[in-house]
Formats: sequence, C-alpha cells, structure tokens
Amino acid sequence: MLEEQLRKIQYRSHPWHGLSLGEHPPEIVNCYVEIVPTDTVKYELDKTTGILKVDRPQKYSSLCPSLYGFLPKTYAGDRVAEFCMEKTGRKNLEGDGDPLDICILTEKAIVRGDLIVKARPIGGFRLLDGNQVDDKIISVMIDDLTYGEIEDVEDCPEGLITRLRHYFLTYMENPDCPNKNVEITHIYKKKEAHQIIEFSHQDYVEWVEKFKD
Repeated sequence: MLEEQLRKIQYRSHPWHGLSLGEHPPEIVNCYVEIVPTDTVKYELDKTTGILKVDRPQKYSSLCPSLYGFLPKTYAGDRVAEFCMEKTGRKNLEGDGDPLDICILTEKAIVRGDLIVKARPIGGFRLLDGNQVDDKIISVMIDDLTYGEIEDVEDCPEGLITRLRHYFLTYMENPDCPNKNVEITHIYKKKEAHQIIEFSHQDYVEWVEKFKD
C-alpha cells in the first residue's frame, strides 16, 4: 500500500490512461489540453511516454479557435464507428484508434497546453477522414463567465461554430492540393455527444482488456 502511494507521488499519471474521464461523465468530463489558440505549432501527446510532443509546425495560417485536446480513457473503436455508420448510412467505416478529441470554449486566454480542464459537452462534429471516424466533441469550460451557461451547441454563436468547422476542414490543407477526404457530415447536439463519449469509453475498456489477455 505504501509502495503504491509513493509511486503515485513520484510518477506523473499518463494523460490518456492514468487520468479519470471525470466524476460525472458524460455530463462533466476531464479534458487533457494539447493545443491553445495561440499555438503556431501542433502539439500532441506521445502515446508511449505520455509527454506532450511537437507533432509539426503549422505550415499555413489556420490556428485552432479553442482549447483542443482529448478525453482520457476513451478510444475511437468499433462502437464509435458503428454509431457513425448508423447516423450517416455509410459503410466500412472504422474508428481512428485515438482518444476522443474535444474542443473547450472559454473566454479566458490560456497560454499553454499540457493541463487538465473540467468541461461540459454540448455537441460535436461528425468528422470523417477518408473511412476513419474522427469525432470532435464541443464543450464549455465549467464556470466560464461567457460560455459556461450554454446548454447545447445550437445556442453557440453561429460564427464560432463556422470558425471551428473551417479549422478542422482546412488546417492540414495544402493551398495547391485541397484535402477532399475530410468532411463534416453533421453537427450534433448534446445528447448525441454524450452517447459518443459513452461509446468511446466502452471501446477504451474493451481495447485495454485485449492487452491483458
């Protein structure tokens, strides 16, 4: 018991596997933030070490309009893909094998990532990258003065949702060669966001169990 307590003090938890999804998911969740709106470099979690790494400099002018990261203990697997196929009528889709992405709206200027934020999901984008399902959950930071009372994505300023859509559709795009594989098929509301979070957590639990066999 003492050895376990010392280990928790000495070693940082892995943001994907060691953090809790939250005390009351899917209504309130813990988010690990990788990118903030001022970042001109794309950071992402190194899945092996749990350390935030430089993925690549942003080559073009797109900057993420919100805090951006992922939900701990989630995984885009079979359930997430099946739900997307049910909603879109598409076939042969698969989860992208990553934790579930999340945008966090706040009026505050947070200047760096690698931190945990409590947020309330209010909707999301059903994004497909080729045949891979890559949902983007939209949330508001708990107790945020400007966005904290928003209950559903349809209550967000239209311009903000348009800006988020534009970012995800274009941030990897080469001006000379538009990326035609990325599309947002739907903007969904809070109820559906909650379902996707629950499916992604179930996918995570099942995925982790495979490593125990």
